[in-house]
Amino acid sequence: MPLTSPRLWMVATPLGNPGDLSPRARAVLEAADFVLAEDTRRAGLLCQRCGVSVTRFVSCHDHNEADKAAGIIRELLAGRTAAYISDAGTPLMADPGYRLVRACREAGIRVSMVPGPCAPVAALSAAGIAPQPFTFFGFLPRDRAEQEKTLAPFAQAPCTLVFFERKDRLKATLAAAHALLGPRELAICRELTKEHEEFILGRLEKHADVPDGLLGEITVIIGPPEGTGRTPRDDVLRLLAEESARGGKPRDIARRAQQHVAGWTGKELYLLMTELEH
Repeated sequence: MPLTSPRLWMVATPLGNPGDLSPRARAVLEAADFVLAEDTRRAGLLCQRCGVSVTRFVSCHDHNEADKAAGIIRELLAGRTAAYISDAGTPLMADPGYRLVRACREAGIRVSMVPGPCAPVAALSAAGIAPQPFTFFGFLPRDRAEQEKTLAPFAQAPCTLVFFERKDRLKATLAAAHALLGPRELAICRELTKEHEEFILGRLEKHADVPDGLLGEITVIIGPPEGTGRTPRDDVLRLLAEESARGGKPRDIARRAQQHVAGWTGKELYLLMTELEH
């Protein structure tokens, strides 16, 4: 397949180790008329570190992708070739680019890929937790209620869950995940392929034991459900009644009860509390 024929190439780049850039990825990047990148400064440093000479960088990120797509497509239809890279790993895995790829497909422009490093797959390959089936979320929402809404459909689903998280939100996110998902295997995969790569293996219910101040890029793996899955409704009602006897506001009661059930969001427990009151 000629590297110079007009098309959009989706190119995987190293997660951290420059040696992971494939010869084919290098050839495509150097042959492209321009390289699209979420952050052109970081892309330039990456290419410099890998010894790749790029003709031109063009910014393409979440906030300008829709506006830039038309101009990019015009260049591709005019016979030029572009390569798309993310900050690290495989494009579109928690990164922008989907809208551009779709627009190219709709315009009849060829889209090809150069596969390579991918953080979710790399983490699964070395964590020792059942790798399939798995669901990848990218970054979970910051808001606790939105996190619960995202994870709730998977409280009983027999699959492994994978997502990225920032170091300053990791412990709070794990606590929220445990409240909804119950006891499960856990792997915190840090700085993949880099000098300080680390796999912290444990249990979701032991989330408080996760070390503070972890540095670097973090990929979280939560194993599939164990035991019976979602706590039966009658058992939840009985627990809520017991917690109500201890006193407190409905939201506080629901929050306490959530620590002892699996598969119930805080909002669902609060609604059950209002049913009990009536």
